[in-house]
Amino acid sequence: MLGTIVNTATILIGGVFGSFLGTGIKEKYKKALFDALGLCCIVLGINASLPNMAKSEYPVLFIASLAIGSILGTRLDLQGRIDRANARLNERNGNENNGLQGLMTGILLYCIGTFSIVGPVLSALSPSQGWEIGESANTFLYTNATLDLVTSTVLAASFGRIMLWAAPVLFCWQGIFYAIGYFCGDGMPEPMRVELSIVGGVLIVSSGLGILGIKDCKTVNLLPSLLVPVMFYLVKMILE
Repeated sequence: MLGTIVNTATILIGGVFGSFLGTGIKEKYKKALFDALGLCCIVLGINASLPNMAKSEYPVLFIASLAIGSILGTRLDLQGRIDRANARLNERNGNENNGLQGLMTGILLYCIGTFSIVGPVLSALSPSQGWEIGESANTFLYTNATLDLVTSTVLAASFGRIMLWAAPVLFCWQGIFYAIGYFCGDGMPEPMRVELSIVGGVLIVSSGLGILGIKDCKTVNLLPSLLVPVMFYLVKMILE
């Protein structure tokens, strides 16, 4: 669990530093940060999706996941709820910062990917496999923590202190996979991780397009797509 604690701490540190940094940045530099962040989201999303598509057992599953998830998210009006909550937050604070949308982007960036999913599982398994393997497992999370330190600084400089809320979300997310590894062994099927990475990568690309102002894909409405691969493989395991 040490790796997850370090990862969470780096997001908090980066978030605090970035939020202080952001208060003194001129608008033109914030615009440059937004553009850089949007491009990074697109590259990271593509990097998460494309390598895993070749490993997919069911190449159409991610398409079905996005279709089902988008319908469910639209029916629940998740994006509308976020937008209305964000408007109330801005009205109370007297600004026009799209902070909740930034928070969703940050959560996707922090939580989706091999390091953040496999790292906690390996960390939980390491005590029974020796210190050397334990070191390697924590290296996954330490590497992820280094990346998240930089990302959280940029996000907080752009969106403000609200980005600090991503830290407990990451802790809970990685805690779930740590529990899977601790109680079930290597209990998460590799194909499920592959599909989660593909769908999550698409959502990160969607966030990047929105940040760049190219296309508002209403990424929050797509979030239920992440549940579809999980449910698919859970049903598959039960039936087998």
